[in-house]
Amino acid sequence: MTDLFTPYQLKGLSLKNRIVMPPMCQYSVEAKDGNPNDWHHVHYVSRAVGGTGLIIVEMTAVHPDGRITDHDLGIWSDEHIPAYRKIVEEVHKYGAKIGIQLGHAGRKAEDADLPVAPSSIAFSERFKEPHALTTAEARELVQAYKEGARRAVEAGFDTVEIHGAHGYLIHQFHSPLTNTREDEYGQDLSLFGVEVIQAVKEVLPSDMPVLMRISAKEYVENGYNVEYIAGIGERYRDAGVDIFHISSGGEGPIGSNGGPSARAGYQVDLARDIREKLNVPVIAVGLLDDYEDARRVIQQKEADLVAIGRAMLRDPYWALHASRELKVQADIPEPYLRGF
Repeated sequence: MTDLFTPYQLKGLSLKNRIVMPPMCQYSVEAKDGNPNDWHHVHYVSRAVGGTGLIIVEMTAVHPDGRITDHDLGIWSDEHIPAYRKIVEEVHKYGAKIGIQLGHAGRKAEDADLPVAPSSIAFSERFKEPHALTTAEARELVQAYKEGARRAVEAGFDTVEIHGAHGYLIHQFHSPLTNTREDEYGQDLSLFGVEVIQAVKEVLPSDMPVLMRISAKEYVENGYNVEYIAGIGERYRDAGVDIFHISSGGEGPIGSNGGPSARAGYQVDLARDIREKLNVPVIAVGLLDDYEDARRVIQQKEADLVAIGRAMLRDPYWALHASRELKVQADIPEPYLRGF
């Protein structure tokens, strides 16, 4: 039976288990230059020591004005490559694989002098009204994603995840709530995301899979549902996405927490639905803190991988502790053997 610690292969990406650390912003860049520092180094490498199969670096901006805050990571310059390469090389020493999430906050860029978005619709009253991108400017941002992916490859990352969820730029383009354009990007709401995927694939090795995070539903009035995003997802899949990372929300006051009804595994059914509708591998996420809950998702084939977010913030060694509780042999670093 396929289990939490069963290896997983997708194209050239070979994972020792099904456990993923999802992207989680650290807001810890000190110099506001977008470079990862000692905090990021320890944060990601410790999860590799802790047995995680795949680590995905937090949303990393492809443009300076694409950061949520000025304390977020960036990959808009070749000067960023060396710092990421150090993290990647150290993570690899412990048998983990590492990807990076490329993103742009769009209208949710809090510290940008003038945020940009598909349409001039502010996220809320406390956010600035964004500049509606011209067609030419939208195409320039597609190229910014491409250049970010090129830098990720040069830094040695094993995969790239495109952030199309949580109310950020690509989500803003494919949501009818936030895209009221009249040009080609308004006539085809999936077009911007499709072009980003195609541009990113141009600079990736042919055997490197492309991940994409999407929000499977919106928690606001007139928000889209799974049926809608499945149609968008078909376009993204056909453009080259190999695995979808299924989350939800992000465009309204409830956000991606799912509101008061959020419970253990509250997004797993969304992942299962997308997996069945699109016939693609998926990563499930959403309060899967309990080892048995996470294992059950894999055993019941509701998802191919499980992402452990908040629990892994509390416990860098979540995967090793899961192996102990589930009585599965894991690759424990020799200096820690006495503890196990």
